[in-house]
Amino acid sequence: MDLFNKVEPKYIKYGSYLHIYCPHCHKSLNVEKKEQKYILVKAKFKGQEGEIRLSPYLNIFETETNLSLKEGDIVDDMMCPHCGKSLLVDDHPCEECGAPKVAEFIVSAFSKLIPFYICTRYGCKWHGLSKRDEQLIKIKIPRQDMPEQDPKLRKFNFLEVPYGYTAELAGIEADRCLQCKVPKCVEGCPVGIDIPSFIRLIREGKYVAASRKIKESNSLPAITGRVCPQEDQCEAMCVVGALDKPVAIGRLERFVADYERNINAVEIPDKMPPSGKKVAVIGSGPAGLTAAADLVKMGHAVTIFESLHEAGGVLTYGIPEFRLPKNIVKSEVNYLKNLGVKIEFDAVVGKLYTIDELLNERGYDAIFVGVGAGLPKFMGIEGENFGNIYSANEYLTRINLMKAYKFPDYDTPAPRGKKVAVIGGGNVAMDCARTSLRMGAETVTILYRRSEKELPARVEEVHHAMQEGVNFKFLTAPLKYTGDKNGMVTGAECIKMKLGEPDNSGRRRPIPIEGSNFTMEFDMIIVAIGAGPNPLLFDTTPDLELNQRGYIVADPETGKTKKEKVWAGGDIVTGAATVISAMGAGKRAAKSINEYLRKIK
Repeated sequence: MDLFNKVEPKYIKYGSYLHIYCPHCHKSLNVEKKEQKYILVKAKFKGQEGEIRLSPYLNIFETETNLSLKEGDIVDDMMCPHCGKSLLVDDHPCEECGAPKVAEFIVSAFSKLIPFYICTRYGCKWHGLSKRDEQLIKIKIPRQDMPEQDPKLRKFNFLEVPYGYTAELAGIEADRCLQCKVPKCVEGCPVGIDIPSFIRLIREGKYVAASRKIKESNSLPAITGRVCPQEDQCEAMCVVGALDKPVAIGRLERFVADYERNINAVEIPDKMPPSGKKVAVIGSGPAGLTAAADLVKMGHAVTIFESLHEAGGVLTYGIPEFRLPKNIVKSEVNYLKNLGVKIEFDAVVGKLYTIDELLNERGYDAIFVGVGAGLPKFMGIEGENFGNIYSANEYLTRINLMKAYKFPDYDTPAPRGKKVAVIGGGNVAMDCARTSLRMGAETVTILYRRSEKELPARVEEVHHAMQEGVNFKFLTAPLKYTGDKNGMVTGAECIKMKLGEPDNSGRRRPIPIEGSNFTMEFDMIIVAIGAGPNPLLFDTTPDLELNQRGYIVADPETGKTKKEKVWAGGDIVTGAATVISAMGAGKRAAKSINEYLRKIK
């Protein structure tokens, strides 16, 4: 009995991070103190009788045994060290809900699947635990990573990087949720998803129901589950995050949305009776799609006017395939079409139609403007007109919307360079840099005028970029670009920066260091320093009030503009922001438009 076969602990299947209690005497089988090394339990396996040492302190387990167990084996019986009775019973009444039977115990070698009992009738998974014990255990379940492509392989293809959760991983992650009575995570969600409810449905294995619960508030869960900055919103408010990493809400959202789509279980929800009112939505980006979806469910006839030949706005022309596959966007757009939303493509409002023509000649009762901020910004420095210098908008639109990465299947000329510089530090800059690698660049360098700490891009995107080999030159800003006799860019003269006091963004202001100039060689440069409002719409709608930055003035709570019957939301109001914030604006505007339409005859 002195020598035991060491069993390496592994993370276990869904529902098994539980405290151990005897169903007869109700005494704990867990060690009570860290210095207590193990509890000895008698066990039987295939005619053998032996012992198993369990040393579970909350979720920290080491299992040793003198039985001939191998990975995946399930023991035949185990006896409580306190009362000596078999732990593997199926006739013990559930003290939590009164059901007459409790499920059989399963003890799996080489794992943390330790004896516990659950009510087979009502699923009382935490039977015998105090709420405090339950929470202590849950917060010690590690956050589950998503499997993803190896960086050495993925930088040569445009396939999606993360593979997403399996049902097992989703179940373990869902078990980390404390189901707070006052869920702060909901407060952090711009579209108000009932997060605890959809996670609870995942724990119960009701994945389709979980997706439909999300869709009560968010019509695009497969998209937001991939590109929403949850770490700054719902997950930032997660109580678990105060002690460990927060629950991976976005990953769970993606899982259930993908599950529902992959098994062809997407259904059209009930809509209100037709109101007889017509709404025009200008732009099919996140704000426009959300407003359209909500309005059509409210019973109104909705038509989206999209200036390009495909719907999705920045979701289609801006975000690369490896981060947001376009078949996902098309699937979500088709969901809206099946809801009853109509889309007119190649319809440039401000050129083909004006807002006033839509209201007065085409008979729309209300208009929502969600055209985004798609006008490229440049620095205005010497040499920006050299060849092979692109705005991020043009570069990503060529690659994504116009499929330049599939040349020659698509005949869009593909911008290429061997030594590429990307100016900027946001998500768009990361997209440009990672795309350039996939397009054949030998080196890609991000020039960012602040330090790594101030990078506005998502941590996950920066991490992926670094994994794939993107170089970062922090505290560096270009002063001018150089070119050859053919007018093509050859490099950049840069200057080193230092950080001063915080500016209006809350980040420390970059200050040039005099005399620190240096040069770098590049044969392609992509400027990703933001975008502004396209003036085309405003030129034909002079009574649409704009602020000093050229964006539409709208009520932040309702989206109502100063122009009668016109609402606006998303980047065209706030300036460049996140997909989910634009969706929140579209949702608030839809509510306000509905209230207005219900009042008029």
